[in-house]
Amino acid sequence: MTRAMVSAAQPEAVEAGLDVLRAGGNVIDAAIGAALVQTVVDPQMCGIAGFGSMHICLPSRGVHTVIDFHGRAPLATRPEMWADRILGECDDGFGFLLREQVNEIGYQCMTTPLSLKAFDEALQRFGTRSLASLMDPAIAWCEEGFAVRPRVHEFWMQPAICGRIERIRVLRDHPAAAKIYLRADGRPHRVGDILRNPDMGRTLRRIAQHGVADFYEGAIAREIADDMAAHGGLIGLQDLATCATETGAPLVTHYRGHRVATNPLPGGGVMIVLMLNILEHFDLAAMGHNSPEYIATVSEAMKIATVDKDSRIGDPRFVDVPLAELCSKEYAARMAERIRSGHKTAVPRLNPGGRESRETTHVCVADRDGNSVTMTHSLGSSSGVVTEGLGFMYNNCMMVFDPRPGRPGSLAPGKARFSAMSPTIVFRDDKPFFLVGAPGGTTITMGNLQAILNAVDFGMSAHEAVSAPRFCTTSNTIELTNRILRSTEAALRARGYPVQRHPFSYMSPLVHAIRLADGRLDGGADPAGDGMALGL
Repeated sequence: MTRAMVSAAQPEAVEAGLDVLRAGGNVIDAAIGAALVQTVVDPQMCGIAGFGSMHICLPSRGVHTVIDFHGRAPLATRPEMWADRILGECDDGFGFLLREQVNEIGYQCMTTPLSLKAFDEALQRFGTRSLASLMDPAIAWCEEGFAVRPRVHEFWMQPAICGRIERIRVLRDHPAAAKIYLRADGRPHRVGDILRNPDMGRTLRRIAQHGVADFYEGAIAREIADDMAAHGGLIGLQDLATCATETGAPLVTHYRGHRVATNPLPGGGVMIVLMLNILEHFDLAAMGHNSPEYIATVSEAMKIATVDKDSRIGDPRFVDVPLAELCSKEYAARMAERIRSGHKTAVPRLNPGGRESRETTHVCVADRDGNSVTMTHSLGSSSGVVTEGLGFMYNNCMMVFDPRPGRPGSLAPGKARFSAMSPTIVFRDDKPFFLVGAPGGTTITMGNLQAILNAVDFGMSAHEAVSAPRFCTTSNTIELTNRILRSTEAALRARGYPVQRHPFSYMSPLVHAIRLADGRLDGGADPAGDGMALGL
């Protein structure tokens, strides 16, 4: 019988997690071991200079908590510093278009890096292995190299769309990055090429020897700060020395007899709670999976949550978020009645632009005793900046802040941006039943929601839940994957909905899940990605 399972977006990470479990490590050790490998083999999707959210449930120890490690705007940030650069807003709400794209690429687009600190803290509090002991596989991938996978190469080759940069600029604009990611002829490595990053391997060895403090207060911190100062960056020594994770209780709601726990603000769990509370008022199973009525109903819940996110939700240390109202069953009942009345919610956007690439990664680990970790971590869509000799790339999470002062998502020193990251655990009979999480920008909550509905309302396995055809509604347009019936599309148009059909059978977000049912584990990794789910 399977005793534990790992699901992640990279086979190398899954194997690393399983090796840790096989050697006697627990689910925390396995999740961090897998995440460290992810930072090497998916170097623009995540990294030690990134951010994220880690949802932990350890029934054997009475632990259920969330470690939030969202990056925060540097102390040198000014609320008005980009107000005169605004060109528009992405139509899905994932970032703003600015002149010279200073929020998207280069030295000003980074928030404080917290991933490494979060990994270390989780191990110290809940793990059985040290961070240093888990670094060997990641170091080996740096030094021996990994084969470039299709999803990695696909990211590099994304064209410029509606004001966004060509993603290849992330590889070529800064010499230290180009040295790693471009071949001698100036072109990016091809699928199957072996990519080595010995500089990052040396940095990981330094951290293993001297501890995480070296990254935040020691020699590595000084190298980072010197590089930032030399190139007009915003991050300084004080940012690195004072940045900190936050640990808190998950947000909780109940849905059709299940307890659903998800991450608190500034993460996206509030949207999961709100959408489930609304949809509990409808018999989704009777509508039929992905029927016109089902898609219209779920899409309205998605739009309501999106409007509330855009207008009322932000970092609670800076914004007075009406969390009790948004999570209440009473508010959800009013929104459900509005949907029932035929009202179509409008999602306002500032001069809508194109969609942003949605690059992040995820790992789920669970054992048969219900000990579980579901963690999303990211570089945003990556800054393109590598400090010479250090090898790792920084995040570009300043991109999603609102450059207009006086709004929930506006810039401010020390502020975290809202993120749709929403690693969630569904409980049945007070035991973990379904772990889910995904990379994918503003689409994350929509993919996680549908996977939960698939598991709870339609009884799907984890593989079925993440593989079923999906849709996404983060604007006034319902986006459909190509496996949703054209007759359904026609019926939605007849109801007055603008619809966009994508040519892809699968698309963002890349949902990963593990189900614990009847004493058995089954897992799923989104077929759109390169990953897998595997047990031992």
